[in-house]
Amino acid sequence: MAAIARHPLEIAGDRPHGGAPWTAFAAQCRRWAHDRGLALRDCIVLLPFAQLLPLAQQAIAAGGGWQPRIETTQSLARSLGPPAAAQPWQLSGDAALDRLTAARLLRGQPQGAEWARLDPRGFERGVALLVQTAQELARAAAALPPSRRPAHWAAGRRTLAPLPGPGVRERWLARVALEWAAQAPAPASDRLWDLRPAAWMVLQAGGPDPLAEALLDAADAAVAALVVDADAALPAWSLPELPALARCPGFEQEARRAAALVLQHCAAGQTPVALVGQDRLVVRRVRALLERAGLQPVDETGWSLPTTRAAALLMGLLRAASPSARSDDLFDWLKTLPPGALGAPAQLERLEQACRRLGLARAVDLARLAPDSAEAQTAALVRIMLAPLADRRRLLAEWLRAVRAVLEDCGAWAALQTDAAGQALLRALRLAGAGDAEPAWRDAADATMLDLDEFAAWVDASLDAATFQPAASHPEVVIVPMARLLLRPFAAVVWPGADDRQLGAPPAPHALLDDTTRRELGLPDAAALRARERLLFEHALRLPRLSFLRRQGEGGEPLVDSPLLQRLALDLALQGRELAPAADPGQVLEVTLTPRPRPAPSAPGRLPAALSASAAEALRECPYRFLARHLLRLREDEELDDAVEKRDYGNWLHAVLLRFHAEREAPAPAAQEVARLLALAEQERQAQGLAEEVALPFGASLASLAPRYVEWLKRRDAEGARWQAGEQERRVPLSVVPGVELQGVIDRIDRWPDGTLELIDYKTGSADALRRKLRDPQEDTQLAFYAALLDPAGSAPLAAAYLPLDSSGPLKPLPHPQVGHSAQRLLHELGDELARVQAGAPLPALGEGSVCDHCEARGLCRRDDWSAP
Repeated sequence: MAAIARHPLEIAGDRPHGGAPWTAFAAQCRRWAHDRGLALRDCIVLLPFAQLLPLAQQAIAAGGGWQPRIETTQSLARSLGPPAAAQPWQLSGDAALDRLTAARLLRGQPQGAEWARLDPRGFERGVALLVQTAQELARAAAALPPSRRPAHWAAGRRTLAPLPGPGVRERWLARVALEWAAQAPAPASDRLWDLRPAAWMVLQAGGPDPLAEALLDAADAAVAALVVDADAALPAWSLPELPALARCPGFEQEARRAAALVLQHCAAGQTPVALVGQDRLVVRRVRALLERAGLQPVDETGWSLPTTRAAALLMGLLRAASPSARSDDLFDWLKTLPPGALGAPAQLERLEQACRRLGLARAVDLARLAPDSAEAQTAALVRIMLAPLADRRRLLAEWLRAVRAVLEDCGAWAALQTDAAGQALLRALRLAGAGDAEPAWRDAADATMLDLDEFAAWVDASLDAATFQPAASHPEVVIVPMARLLLRPFAAVVWPGADDRQLGAPPAPHALLDDTTRRELGLPDAAALRARERLLFEHALRLPRLSFLRRQGEGGEPLVDSPLLQRLALDLALQGRELAPAADPGQVLEVTLTPRPRPAPSAPGRLPAALSASAAEALRECPYRFLARHLLRLREDEELDDAVEKRDYGNWLHAVLLRFHAEREAPAPAAQEVARLLALAEQERQAQGLAEEVALPFGASLASLAPRYVEWLKRRDAEGARWQAGEQERRVPLSVVPGVELQGVIDRIDRWPDGTLELIDYKTGSADALRRKLRDPQEDTQLAFYAALLDPAGSAPLAAAYLPLDSSGPLKPLPHPQVGHSAQRLLHELGDELARVQAGAPLPALGEGSVCDHCEARGLCRRDDWSAP
């Protein structure tokens, strides 16, 4: 065994930043080698991580002469040859492949097969935990000399011996993970054990490197060994300046302030700036703000593939190909395709408009488009394009070939090949055929049967485990994890996410292994993880211009300073010092007040040829709303979803009741009437092409309504009322406004024995709101409007009522008193008002009452920005 010399990193002047550490490190290495008569060219220097390599190379090269080999343990292992390829069933370290093998391993055992059958989601989570645990165990074992591993695995088997009681399944998964890791191919780092340099020189920072320590312990007595410990030197290094702390009100303020600090440092020439990726959501927002300002940071943390456009395109394709796909899923995917994939872009726009107009919420509903229409032809092209992904069980290799065929057919394949994220996606899923030569991959892909949902879940999990680093053109800003701050010459550090949840929080417990078991298996326990985090934090405090940021709350819950910051504040308080408040570099802009009055536009000569009851109601409630809806004809796009809405239920129920009364020749026993009503409801569902699961709430509501409706109908029959017509469209011209007429559809018309006609309007909304409206008959527009349509001359005896259908008790009509009088007054006053609008009278926004709460034109009239009088 080699004698290991351990010395703290000696930095003159207590300046642990800039080039000082590397000058000191180079001098210590040269002095130590000279004292032992060692030639530097025969030595190997090991550093903690790759970003330190150029710093060490530059510092040691400044001394001239032959240079040592400067590496990390992993870069040195890669330079000695490629890693051994995983064989079938072996742990590979690749998430996409290992998930397939793990699922096969578990299903190959009776309890695993039963688990997969009874609880598919729980089984998938178990697969993920198995992969995670096996890869951790394999990495820990790779730091041991090969000769010690058999004993290590034997000890692990004793530690994970089966135990009765709770946690049996977790224990079983951990045992499978251990055996799987034990059969992994030899790691590439095993070649390091055969090296015989003149000396090992190791820089320790952020805690010991287990593999480097094991190499030193296993070295021959003839091999010299030096450990330069930057951690041991920490107490002797002073803080260059006190860190600053900013407590921001919320997420956006934290992101904006962090971006402003980065820009301030760059403007002052204080570069490079480290942006610590402690809170990835905040840092993603900060990055977007920096890019908007013209900066493209270097991101050493890597992007998660699912957040990229390439992944969105692929996952959108799989959602669109599903038999249960919504129309929105289909259009979301189609809009990610290169222009011209379906011909002219206008074709896709017309298809989407047709779906919204017809309420085709599901992708399969596109078959209901008129066969000879241009939209149907576009839909047919889409179906042909997605046909290779028809849902059926097939091998993974077949799924991947089908996905590639669709991507090539729609023009997306070329776009993915020219995009950095797209290339990473193709590699992660072996879509480009790069994995065909891997025996383990070929075996798993040719043996795994999946349906479309299972394939999509595998793709999603595989992408979630993959990252890529986008190209950057401004290296003066670097996004780094905390562990990569060590000994680097950053001129400033901006650290968002310094709250008690993101920094210094207790590590989440492992799902399969408790702390004692982790220690026995050679894995770091919670205490070791927290100690390493504290050590990394201590290193970071030695960097200049360090600014911490955190938000004061999230999701309605308060946040406080990180425990590490609280400990620092206590240490500073004992010295009579405190954290400085971070400056806010945001600029104050003086804005001249510009009062915004209520708008009152006019639209002379723009009245439509026909006005409905809802148009008349809009004119009465708010003239500006009438302008937006009915004169400018502005419309919100209809939602393309299959969620049940009141309007959908009302349209279906109107159609059912119309068929029921039109086919009702004579009264029958109540039970027969109820049965016939429910049978017609099912027929109408099928006629409208509504899926059974979508219409399930409709049927449940009608099952409750039907007995009460028939009971009410029987009372009407006994009183002598008879159904005359339903869904009657009527039109009445307005003499005061030539060319304009009122039009509407009356739900139901009944005739009484004395000749009175009663119009009934079915309502599926609140009965209380209707009662409030009818307290002042002049406030009700709809019944008066329909009465005017039914008898514009006002000569016939009329009655009108709303019939609330959603009440839980017996049905009770809500009559409109003196509806004939109200109808005549409505015709007169509405005609005069429309004549003024036609002549150019202003249409002001009223901004009163509850109308504004759900008005789609609120953003046009700027209701929330009006100035006070």
